[in-house]
Amino acid sequence: MNVLIVDDEKEIADLVEVYLKNENYNIYKFYNSEEALKCIDNVKLDVAILDIMIQGKNGFEICRYIREKGLNFPVIMLTAKIEDTDKIKGLTIRSR
Repeated sequence: MNVLIVDDEKEIADLVEVYLKNENYNIYKFYNSEEALKCIDNVKLDVAILDIMIQGKNGFEICRYIREKGLNFPVIMLTAKIEDTDKIKGLTIRSR
C-alpha cells in the first residue's frame, strides 16, 4: 500500500513514517506541497495524510487537487485546528 505523508514539521512526518513502515507500507514523504503534488501526479497512492497548515498549497488545497484529478483514495488530515468550520471544510472537499 502506498501512503503519501505531507507535513512541514519534520519530526511529525518522520514519526508517522516510522509507524507506517513498521506495518510494511510504502511511504512517500514530503515536507512541502510542491513535491507532494508531483508525487500525486506520478505515483498510484492508496491513502494520503496531509497537514492542513503547510507552506504553498495547504492541506485543503492538496486534497482538492487530489479530488479534481478524479482520485478517490482516503485522505487523513493532520491539524491543530479545532474550529468546527475547519472540520466541516475538510470533510466536504470535492472536485469543483
